[in-house]
Amino acid sequence: MSELKGACIIGQSGGPTAVINASALGVIRTALDTDCITQVLGAANGIKGVLDDKLYDMGKEDPAELDLLKYTPSSALGSCRYKLSDPDVDDTDYKRILEIFQKHNVRYFFYNGGNDSMDTCNKISKYMQKMGYECRVMGVPKTIDNDLNGTDHCPGFASAAKFIATSCMEVHRDAHVYDTGMITIIEIMGRHAGWLAGSAALATWAGFGPDLVYLPETDFDMDKFLADVKAIYDKTGKCMVAVSEGIHYADGTFVSEAKASATDGFGHAQLGGLAAMLADIVKKETGAKVRGIELSLLQRCGSHVASKTDIDEAFMAGKTAVEAAVSGVTDKMVAFQCTREGGYKCEYVLEPLDIVANIEKKVPREWINAAGNGVEQPFIDYVLPLIQGEANAPKEHALPRFAKLKKVLAE
Repeated sequence: MSELKGACIIGQSGGPTAVINASALGVIRTALDTDCITQVLGAANGIKGVLDDKLYDMGKEDPAELDLLKYTPSSALGSCRYKLSDPDVDDTDYKRILEIFQKHNVRYFFYNGGNDSMDTCNKISKYMQKMGYECRVMGVPKTIDNDLNGTDHCPGFASAAKFIATSCMEVHRDAHVYDTGMITIIEIMGRHAGWLAGSAALATWAGFGPDLVYLPETDFDMDKFLADVKAIYDKTGKCMVAVSEGIHYADGTFVSEAKASATDGFGHAQLGGLAAMLADIVKKETGAKVRGIELSLLQRCGSHVASKTDIDEAFMAGKTAVEAAVSGVTDKMVAFQCTREGGYKCEYVLEPLDIVANIEKKVPREWINAAGNGVEQPFIDYVLPLIQGEANAPKEHALPRFAKLKKVLAE
């Protein structure tokens, strides 16, 4: 395929992670070093930055500050939750995107995000093809939820899993210091997929973790839950529980009392308050001292315990996306193909965007125990290699040194 010369845009979308900027750096650094890419533009707040023509000239950033993106959590370019309409119903946004692409001669578009972001990527790619505008579109995966189809795992998940397991170990030590009884319930993110909540079991595997773990892949039964908690508490005087925010009853309704409080831009329920609700119920049922803990945003960007494996793979996902696009590939997402037998190995492959978008990968039922209150060894074997390595991120005055971008707007 003939060389395609023009600018590129990198955008970030959805919830932030500890390593999303490592992926952005992989795109930016590789693009800046690629001759056929004439300008590297960063979209302010994802696709909204494209629609608003608010694009940063990444070539005007201090290279040393750019390098710090590898260890800087959250979305340095800004994020959004903006759902593009079906272009056959309303193509207003797409016409605007094409206008901006033509204005800046954008021939490469890289979008870094999760399920909904891959949907955005897919729609833009198909529209550009329909309009006959040559632009190579690549998805760069990101989500702590680890629910993207077509890939072994997602950048961001491993660091969140490491934070969750570490936090659970620390809470376990705290909760077991007194000779008085206590029940601790920890709420972990995950609407429909229990990869994050399941990661709490790493702490149990290490010797200091929850007695019970509940994932949304199985139906939740309140009576059975209370019986499980009470049995452990009566026996040991302590009980520690990890629950996914998305646990639901057999009829599909969320257990969380906050299930209908609000929705995001894609219509997903914003969950929360589950730990406090369950703590109140357990306290009334047992009379024990009960503490409910919601990890909330802390688990998304905990870069101080980031996995080096996660950082390195996130960077390579961005780098691979640029290299593939320049070689002539479009309409794909970078995916991980991994083996664990005989040592962990990860290869970078490309998957069609339409098999990734809007399909959630869930924890296999056989990786969850028969009682639905814990995970089996295959889950541990899957996650453990992903959390390996220390970031050794730079610090100043004993505090993290995050990237400070100038964000010079492109003309």
